[in-house]
Amino acid sequence: MNKKLIAAWVLVLSASTGAHASLIDRGNGLLYDNVLNVTWLQDANYAGTSGYAGANYLGQMDWTTAKTWAADLVYGGYSDWRLASNSPVNGSSFNYNYAKNGSTDYGYNITSPHSELAYMYQVNLGLKSYYDTTGIAQSDFGIFGNGTLNGVDQSSYGQANVGLVNNLQSYAYWSGSEYAPVPDGAWGFDTSYGYQYYGYKDPQFYAWAVRPGDVAAVPVPGAFWLFGSGLVGLMGLRRRGSIGGF
Repeated sequence: MNKKLIAAWVLVLSASTGAHASLIDRGNGLLYDNVLNVTWLQDANYAGTSGYAGANYLGQMDWTTAKTWAADLVYGGYSDWRLASNSPVNGSSFNYNYAKNGSTDYGYNITSPHSELAYMYQVNLGLKSYYDTTGIAQSDFGIFGNGTLNGVDQSSYGQANVGLVNNLQSYAYWSGSEYAPVPDGAWGFDTSYGYQYYGYKDPQFYAWAVRPGDVAAVPVPGAFWLFGSGLVGLMGLRRRGSIGGF
């Protein structure tokens, strides 16, 4: 009976915590991803809205400046911020071939948690790439969900609040990871069309800061209420079983 009780306890706790696997608003402009185990700034253009001197009037900057901004950032009492990064989608080595089905590191529909920006775009925010995984163009790609760059047409780039994220730019974002085949290259992610690629470090792109771990690693009350209720019920069943001679 003890083994059954423990197994049921694990099952209840797993179900209760698994139901909360998502991007979680921790307040104070901080969002926690409990799959990647990282915390994002809620403002996807904080360098611009905070008036960072190294950025242009839109909040864009070159790769080196963006790295410096993130490394020097102090927000929410934390100073270990960095640019979002990416490692090989297959977990071993980079595949530099272009693909539309998310199977390589260069292209569309990348849902691998090894690419933080792509994972945020495709999984957490549920946004679509210009192409679907079969290579067919989609009419509802982009941060506005209607295939436009600014919510209306393709005449200029815009921004939108998407889910819990504020000021998401319909443009390119820097990754903190360098692109090995090109000495002066770095990875980036284009939120206007939803694809990961590389570029030289000189262009002016946006930057989005992220830090490791959770800023509020506390139990979810609902989960523990569910666990407690299940445990009490199981204990009651065990007592009745003992009284009845089972």
